[in-house]
Amino acid sequence: MAHLLGGENLTVSYATRSVLDGITLGLEEGDRIGMVGRNGDGKSTLMRLLALRSTPDSGRVTKRGDVNVGYLDQSDVLDGDLTVGAAIVGDQADYEWARNPQIREIMGGLVSDVDWHANVHALSGGQKRRVALAKLLIEDHDVIMLDEPTNHLDVEGVAWLARHLKTRWRANQGAFLVVTHDRWFLDEVCTKTWEVHDGIVDPFEGGYAAYVLARAERDRMASVVEGKRQQLVKKELAWLRRGAPARTAKPKFRIEAANALIADVPAPRDSMALSRMATARQGKDVLDLEHVSLNFQGSDDGRKLFDNITLRLAPGERLGLVGVNGAGKTTLLKLLNGEITPDAGKLKRGKTVVTAVLTQEVKELDDVADLRVIEVIEREKRSFNVGGKEFSAGQLVEQLGFTNEKQWTPVRDLSGGERRRLQLLRLLVGEPNVLMLDEPTNDLDTDTLAAVEDVLDGWPGTLVVVSHDRYLLERVTDHQMALLGDGKLRGLPGGVDQYLELREAALAGSTVTGGGNPATSGGQGQQPAGGTGPSEAEKRDARKALNRIERQLKKLDQQEKKLHDDMVKSTEQSDFDALAEQNRQLKDLADEKDTLELEWLESSELLGD
Repeated sequence: MAHLLGGENLTVSYATRSVLDGITLGLEEGDRIGMVGRNGDGKSTLMRLLALRSTPDSGRVTKRGDVNVGYLDQSDVLDGDLTVGAAIVGDQADYEWARNPQIREIMGGLVSDVDWHANVHALSGGQKRRVALAKLLIEDHDVIMLDEPTNHLDVEGVAWLARHLKTRWRANQGAFLVVTHDRWFLDEVCTKTWEVHDGIVDPFEGGYAAYVLARAERDRMASVVEGKRQQLVKKELAWLRRGAPARTAKPKFRIEAANALIADVPAPRDSMALSRMATARQGKDVLDLEHVSLNFQGSDDGRKLFDNITLRLAPGERLGLVGVNGAGKTTLLKLLNGEITPDAGKLKRGKTVVTAVLTQEVKELDDVADLRVIEVIEREKRSFNVGGKEFSAGQLVEQLGFTNEKQWTPVRDLSGGERRRLQLLRLLVGEPNVLMLDEPTNDLDTDTLAAVEDVLDGWPGTLVVVSHDRYLLERVTDHQMALLGDGKLRGLPGGVDQYLELREAALAGSTVTGGGNPATSGGQGQQPAGGTGPSEAEKRDARKALNRIERQLKKLDQQEKKLHDDMVKSTEQSDFDALAEQNRQLKDLADEKDTLELEWLESSELLGD
């Protein structure tokens, strides 16, 4: 495989801490690499170096001269004053970019529900993320680097992005490097894994599951070696401590060897094991939403976010919620928590219910921003009963991965992942028996996620989780339900896969028109009420035509690729007669594609409403 880019002896230090220490690695054609590691260990730093967005303290990054690198940052980098269309395609006319089926697919997969004419600054965080992704993916890059691309994407968006990356290039072409906490995504798209830790990078073959197995084996081997070394340490310690008088008679080389062995004892890694907290006793009644209806906020035309839904939570139930953006997942949690009163129906709450909600923004920590980590927990209690044992606040905080030094860090100086951990612990020490988590995986690294799942596995209360992380949902919840944007709440016996099938069927049977995006509605705005638009029968015919044209264009693309391959072989064999015939066939295909693309645009305009 051809080399694309790489780093040699990359070193980056902040103050007295070395984040990357002499790293040498590279990307080859065909590489599909996922980067994992704890928050703050240098994943984003390494990606910025390789993308030539920052400079190392020492070492260098080299790339092949013709290699084009696309980079998606975690932060918003779009011009907020641009419209969505201008941010993605610049000043290209609709007919120019719409001729490309790959661009149409990207538009449909990421921004079909985003208003094409809205200013970027007016979009939600999730919409901005999808617009930035669409802008990157429609460009022609040899290497794509994505820093947390699944943040703000729903389950459907994550699944679409995985499909796109798997089919974007041939197996031995292109390369991508992705940093994400979404373990399902890592398993789905990556064939290699880089673990960044302690200033170094360890490579592993395979996706996340293969990486976990390989790391477990590595750690097992290390523990065997460490066990033998510890036994030797004990013997040497005993030998050194056999009385002061005998010390002078011991050979100097033996004393030096023993001291070196003792000095080499590594510091224990932060214990990330979250402890199972006691919960308030639950009765047989927990939380019931009965025949609840709720209009969209600010809507005066009767449009309903929830339409006569009923949800009953049982003691110890573990429910996962998935749904399209804007379908009301967060609002449903607020209804269950009594923060919102429904327009119709009622909430029944058990007498012994104690709820706790982890929000997406973790704003609950704003009122303790000036306190230190240990002080936040001590405000709740100074001692805790965990598994029948008494723990001090300091001991409990340390189990969550906050070292003695970190315990005295002001909350305002914590990273996003650290704030997330602290707020989860703060909720648990309040001893709730109903725990509701709204996108709990945001800002957490894979090791911390595994620790959170560990505590949730053994948590005895009722659990409701809203998340786009299907790995987490399938791990910690027993069943899932879906909000599809039609006001109803549906059970998913088939889990997340069933949800994706439902969404695919819904999109195949109808055209998304709410956003006015040319990729799906011809670039037209909404049709004024009472206008003389096409009939429903004409729309149905247009939708059928679109589906037919898309299938035909896909077949033509496949034929075109085969012809190009055949032309390469004919050139190598100097078969100029065959080459002339293939060139004629290629021209016929191009003419046919032009005709179909024009039909596609006409059908799209007909559906613009």
